Amino acid sequence: MEEFLEYVLKKLIDYPDELILTRQETPRKITFFARVRQTDVGKIIGKHGHTIEAIRSLLNAAASRHNQRASLEILEEKQAA
Repeated sequence: MEEFLEYVLKKLIDYPDELILTRQETPRKITFFARVRQTDVGKIIGKHGHTIEAIRSLLNAAASRHNQRASLEILEEKQAA
């Protein structure tokens, strides 16, 4: 799941080298946190949130194969002035 998520997110954003993907795991749920540049947040969310919804659906489908649930949270990097 993590490899899939990293692959998809890196293809969507302008600064793939700055993507930091972490995870928090409990017995039944995995929460992924993607830290990206502020300018890349909109690319992941997509118009009306359709892109992030599709990514979350695919992530949950993959997790359900292992009797788990998965979620994705986007964290934005603050840019230095």
